[in-house]
Amino acid sequence: MCANGVNTGQFDQMIQQIDDHIKLERRWTHTLAHMAADAGMETAGAKLHEVQALLDEVRAQLDGAREALEDDAERASGVSVNLV
Repeated sequence: MCANGVNTGQFDQMIQQIDDHIKLERRWTHTLAHMAADAGMETAGAKLHEVQALLDEVRAQLDGAREALEDDAERASGVSVNLV
């Protein structure tokens, strides 16, 4: 579906791709946090757990962006595109 010249389906997929990437980075951060803590590097482990929490917040914001995209697309003006 297009809204005001934006293909909302593709836009949503792009947000999902970003989320998938952040999900992977979160998993790596979690692993590294435990590796650091297990190696006696408590401060590094704690910092990495903080990063993990921030990445969780990023993912929540991306979910909000997807919901906002749906809402905005529904309210978009009736723009039609014609091939010439």
